[in-house]
Amino acid sequence: MTINKYQKPSLQTQDEALKISKGTQRPAQTKEQTKLIAQGIQKGIDLYKKQQKEKARELSKKLKKTARQKELSVESDDNEVQEYIIYRQHWLPWLLLVMTWVSIGIYFLRLN
Repeated sequence: MTINKYQKPSLQTQDEALKISKGTQRPAQTKEQTKLIAQGIQKGIDLYKKQQKEKARELSKKLKKTARQKELSVESDDNEVQEYIIYRQHWLPWLLLVMTWVSIGIYFLRLN
């Protein structure tokens, strides 16, 4: 049993192709010729739609792939050991600051 992959074009596509072919019709052109032109235009429209669907599918695949990668990277970050950074300051700068303020205070007391 063989499956026919060709789908019949929609009525909208047929109407659109017929309008376009009638719009470009030459004065001496027969109805059969116009019909053949409409069929060609219809095939072109169908091909264009297939290409656009294929592009959309590829784009959605890429978006899903990047979303999955981001999700996996977030999960791997959560599994890592969290490091706690404790800042310990040396006592020397604080001692120098206190000594500076004390010496400035003594200086101003001696001036008076």
